[in-house]
Amino acid sequence: MASHFKTDDAKPVGGRHAQRPAGSANPRTGLHTRRGGDESYHAPDGNPHAAGLPNAASGFVSVVSEPEGATHKHDRRRKEAHFRQTDPYDLSGRRSRSVWKRVGRVLSVLLFLVGAGLILAAAGLWIRNQMQYAEQDRINEELATFADVSTNAATSPRVDWEGLKAVNDEVVGWVQIPGTAVNFPVYQASDNEKYLHTSAEGEYSLGGQVFMDYENTAPGMVDSQTIIYGHHLRNGAMFKPISDMENQEMFDSVSTVWYVTEAATYELEPLLIYHTDANDTNVRQFQFGSSEELSAYLQGLLDKAVASRPDAAERIAGVNQVLTLCTCNYDNGESGRTVLVCVPKTGGA
Repeated sequence: MASHFKTDDAKPVGGRHAQRPAGSANPRTGLHTRRGGDESYHAPDGNPHAAGLPNAASGFVSVVSEPEGATHKHDRRRKEAHFRQTDPYDLSGRRSRSVWKRVGRVLSVLLFLVGAGLILAAAGLWIRNQMQYAEQDRINEELATFADVSTNAATSPRVDWEGLKAVNDEVVGWVQIPGTAVNFPVYQASDNEKYLHTSAEGEYSLGGQVFMDYENTAPGMVDSQTIIYGHHLRNGAMFKPISDMENQEMFDSVSTVWYVTEAATYELEPLLIYHTDANDTNVRQFQFGSSEELSAYLQGLLDKAVASRPDAAERIAGVNQVLTLCTCNYDNGESGRTVLVCVPKTGGA
């Protein structure tokens, strides 16, 4: 291909206005080249290629014309039986007529709608749960105002029994663990179902109320074992501090558990804590024939304890009554239970 720039030895002689050779009236004609032909040019009179453009016989192929024998692209598609589309839309923007592609589009839309629906449903459940947790916190905070709790762990709560009974006369006691969020009135119904999800005012609530086993003798601390139940909510409310006491360090940090009734005040201390499940009928034993039978029962619990007092075995020997606080844990799905056994402090009321 001829260069766009001439070399020095091709300069015309005679200076700037030297006469050009015949046939080179247009200096630009030397810039035109052709592929597949010679470098000469012809400019006969009346020839459309007088400007130095190649003529039709030179093999020139226009970049804007179709090759010889080419057909329109749509005609070509109709003639080619093996044509297959790879996109839902062809190049002209029309939808594919393939049945399977139509089914695929429908399925895609359905899956999108189902996914969006699931996301909305999950968001709705989350919002609903948060509202229920907030409502439970409100209930607990209102009930907590019926007891005057001292910052001194050695001082028992002073309870407004008249005010509590005006809200719900099934209240039997008050349980409090200093230094924790456990500070609740205790109710007792004719079964162990009512207060699982019923507030003191008789309305549905996620955490219900803390309640005493219906087979215990009211107001508690009358039988050999008094059992009190409370939820361990996933937001950390209610009896979660009891589950936390399965850690020995947390267990050791709790030295006092208060149980107050209208007639008496009981100062207790943690003895041991163990794990079980909802099907363990050994938990709900209320009466023992003797103190020796109770001691043997407690020794069996000590053998499977996850945390306990260092002198638990010695303390068991002289125990006649225990207060047991039971809550759920999530180590075994929804059926896991954490059970804290407390004994009266030596010399306590």
